[in-house]
Amino acid sequence: MKKLAMGIDIGGTNTAFGLVDEEGTVFCESVISTEKYKKFDDYKAYVKALCEAMHALIGSVSFEFELIGIGIGAPNANYHKGTIETPANLWKFRDDEPNPDESRRMFNFVDDIKASFPNVMVAITNDANAAAIGEGVFGSAKGMKDYAVITLGTGLGSGIVSNGEMIYGHDGFAGEYGHIMVDSRATGRDCGCGRKGCLEAYASATGIKRTAFELMAKMSNDSELREIPYSKFEAVMLSTAADKGDAIAKEAFRFTGEVLGKALADLVATTSPEAIILFGGLAKAGKHIFEPTKWYMEEHMLATFKNKVKLLPSGIQGKNAAILGSSALIWQKVIAK
Repeated sequence: MKKLAMGIDIGGTNTAFGLVDEEGTVFCESVISTEKYKKFDDYKAYVKALCEAMHALIGSVSFEFELIGIGIGAPNANYHKGTIETPANLWKFRDDEPNPDESRRMFNFVDDIKASFPNVMVAITNDANAAAIGEGVFGSAKGMKDYAVITLGTGLGSGIVSNGEMIYGHDGFAGEYGHIMVDSRATGRDCGCGRKGCLEAYASATGIKRTAFELMAKMSNDSELREIPYSKFEAVMLSTAADKGDAIAKEAFRFTGEVLGKALADLVATTSPEAIILFGGLAKAGKHIFEPTKWYMEEHMLATFKNKVKLLPSGIQGKNAAILGSSALIWQKVIAK
């Protein structure tokens, strides 16, 4: 009988899920709204709706199969505890809630899913770790034991694998590489975490957008980017402009590559990976982000590691990447056995 794993990716807007085999083929998939269940009191209704939708998807498959497990990628997920803890954009208290205690926003997500799937293995990790596991099982890191995945989206996430094992740390939250400090000055950029000068504030889709507008204020070059208001500006527009030789766009990528490359050189000195894989929307800029990042990484690399570490694009990035990554959390356990 064919074996399939369910992969679930919980985003702030939607939750996508699908059934995946050991080769990385997504047989079917579906989606429910996450945004519909914004409030703290909506959590139980969200879990109920998700489990019902998962059972419906399973029932729609036209052949017999064994569901070997359910893997979940979610913000602020704790692999050790099976929980989602104080997620920034999920199940918030109402604005009129008197003196809300944020410590109450710990959701026993694995247990709640198991209640609807009692005989199925369920595991959860954060979305960046899920991407890293997906690369190891299905993507560019297949066969590697030591590698790191850097997710360049709205923020910057990371998943670090050493000797074939994901580094979770004692509390389950290791790998927040987006929040290493790259500018300790008082003028460092504000970060969403509440600090200043974090890597994420510079090397992410949001960060490069901020860089572009700073450059437009400093540089006198003509640029089509000047016609786009901040509220409608998207990082992909920089790739289009850079393809046309736009000086501001090219400098935005160079600066972002410099900040990211230096940070990755430090990551190499700490973990000595075989490869670093760039994943996410900003990584789709291709040579515009890869070339400066690689140059500055090697320029600032400890001599011991120079020209030893590959900088690679994702091997799973695409429509089903998040589902593949989450399902890989289960397939990794099966393969290990």
